[in-house]
Amino acid sequence: NILLLSQIKLPPMMEIITAEQLMEYLGDYILDAKPKEISEIQRLNYEQNMSDAMAILHKLQTGLDVNVKFTGVRVFEYTPECIVFDLLDIPLYHGWLVDPQVADIVKAVGNCSYNQLVEKIISCKQSDNSELVSEGFVAEQFLNNTATQLTYHGLCELTSAVQEGELCVFFRNNHFSTMTKYKGQLYLLVTDQGFLTEEKVVWESLHNVDGDGNFCDSEFHLRPPSDPETVYRGQQDQIDQDYLMALSLQQEQQNPEINWEQIPEGISDLELAKKLQEEEDRRASQYYQEQEQAAAQVQVQGAVSPASGRQSGSNERKRKEPREKEREKEKNSCVLL
Repeated sequence: NILLLSQIKLPPMMEIITAEQLMEYLGDYILDAKPKEISEIQRLNYEQNMSDAMAILHKLQTGLDVNVKFTGVRVFEYTPECIVFDLLDIPLYHGWLVDPQVADIVKAVGNCSYNQLVEKIISCKQSDNSELVSEGFVAEQFLNNTATQLTYHGLCELTSAVQEGELCVFFRNNHFSTMTKYKGQLYLLVTDQGFLTEEKVVWESLHNVDGDGNFCDSEFHLRPPSDPETVYRGQQDQIDQDYLMALSLQQEQQNPEINWEQIPEGISDLELAKKLQEEEDRRASQYYQEQEQAAAQVQVQGAVSPASGRQSGSNERKRKEPREKEREKEKNSCVLL
């Protein structure tokens, strides 16, 4: 999303894009962003980083492994996944910080990363040293009390660290969000499925740790959702869609439908997209037939059975089918907001 707002341009009127196409755009951008006038050592180092980044690009579809440290908004334990952000020159922030004025928490947490702190808590609980046990308890309480992974001290530090108009990534609760700063206020890009039809809702303010922000349009003017109930249902649908997508990816890994070796070299993106769409249509058609056959069987059983509850169940299943079909059709696609 950050690159779409600043560097990468998609074809006009494109609303849906496959994950494979998105990876191609990112790969091409990384290749094009290679510095021209650098020393031989810098070139070799850049090429190595570029190779490492290409090797983990596929993880962007499921999530990257980052491990925060509680001492600074840009302090993370180094992992290979961090190369992607460095290579694309995209700042990565978090707001899960320890307040330096609370001495006992500062001592208990120290310079640990999140993973190290969890291990420390387990070790302290098993210790015979009462001081270590107490330290582990303080650290555990800190994690429990800041389960939202954002503290007010961290929010203050974020507001100071992020530059006006800067586009960056904000990591919180295992999610990456696009963040910017406008007139001293932090905003997160709204990407939930529930806001798909809310054309005026673009940004959400980040001004407290409870996630109760104000929605704004592209010009940062307040724009409350037209139907909060619809938004809520859309958010629930997004959760269901993510689950269906995960199942789909698992099934494709177990039973791949497309033989990529048979696809000729030099095929254009348009031809490849057509082949992918044909395969998706075939799967959707097969799914519809299976659902119709299952519904017909259930309806026959409900008509034979004297229990009215089964008939009601078949009717309920029929009412739910269109929505399930729609989810199945969209499960392998990303919606651009």
